[in-house]
Amino acid sequence: MVDRYDVAIAGAGPAGAQCARDLATRGYDVVVLETESEDEFPRQSNKSTAGTFPSMMSSFGIPDGVVMSYTDDVVLESPNEYYESYQPGAVLEFAEFKQFLVADGRENGAEYRFDARVSRPILDDDDVIEGVRYNGDEEVYADIVIDATGPAAPIASALDVVDLERENQAIGIEYEMEGVEMNHPEYADLRRAMMLRLDHEIAPGGYSWIFATGEDTAKVGICYIQNDRHREFAEAGKTVDGYLDDWVDRDPRFADATKLDGKVHRGSAHIQRPGQMHTDRFIAIGDTVPTIDPLWGEGIHKGMKSARAAAATVDRCLTDSERRVDAESLAVYETLWHRDVAPRAKSRLALTELLYLAPNERYDRLLRDLQRTDDDILAKANRGEKAGMARLLHLDDVPLLAKYARERLNA
Repeated sequence: MVDRYDVAIAGAGPAGAQCARDLATRGYDVVVLETESEDEFPRQSNKSTAGTFPSMMSSFGIPDGVVMSYTDDVVLESPNEYYESYQPGAVLEFAEFKQFLVADGRENGAEYRFDARVSRPILDDDDVIEGVRYNGDEEVYADIVIDATGPAAPIASALDVVDLERENQAIGIEYEMEGVEMNHPEYADLRRAMMLRLDHEIAPGGYSWIFATGEDTAKVGICYIQNDRHREFAEAGKTVDGYLDDWVDRDPRFADATKLDGKVHRGSAHIQRPGQMHTDRFIAIGDTVPTIDPLWGEGIHKGMKSARAAAATVDRCLTDSERRVDAESLAVYETLWHRDVAPRAKSRLALTELLYLAPNERYDRLLRDLQRTDDDILAKANRGEKAGMARLLHLDDVPLLAKYARERLNA
């Protein structure tokens, strides 16, 4: 007997599980294939800082029970300055968040198969996908297949839908810590804040963070892209673990802090321009595209929105009397992605690349500029609006802009 579904989803991360929730709620037969075992899920994939915003919580019906702490502010730090902006947020317990998405999807009728490692697509005589193979010779057939496996992307890669470039891969590590001095006199008050720090001595070619999870507890980590900027500022042979340990050893906020046992999270994602996201009977979502916010690294909300865009596309195609699932019919997904998931993706990525190219002293100046402006300028720049970005540039940034232009031409 052939296993056949309306939709087969590879990966039970936030994007895959949310897509299953939406489709199951609409009454579709959905199966999700997840590599991890059910008993341990999501031990191996519990790798997100899980910082997000109330708009995600309300849009997707996420309960308060998976929130470690609610925050009031976003703080930006440079080597010698800091800038505070009121922006409510939430730091999730990532494992419990993922478990909720799976449980809720199941309640609505989605089927989950754990210990199911998807390996390759099943193609028909015209090389169009009609299902997937997993665990060697196990097979599942579906009208539409969705790859939500993140950077692994076994189906999307086999179909030549995405090209995740190694030089654009960001790697990160995070500790959950207690005994952190969250209101140190030399720094901003972080007791109800998510802090991001731009400092090449700590994270060359990237950034570091402290996300409050309690009065003296926090998620503490660093992330960087192993690009030219990282190689320029990095110490030879130094690992991401070494950079985080050095920061923890030097920063006075961690003088009496300790790492929580078993609470070390590692992850990777690609920060690059989006390319193709679909083909006949196939859609890629979440970090398979990739979808992570290029500027601040926030991936949950965008991954969830990409899942919703995919579900809306599937619903439109499968409710059609002819159930058209060819590439042209599924192209609405890319329209929704660029409109709703990551508008102005190109300009925001350019801002990110320019930001990581800047030296430490330019970070100090940026934060001094922000201290003299209103939050609206930062918001506009963060959205990729050219007028907002221009307000934060100076005449003596011309050499930096020229250097960026040369690197883009040689890329």
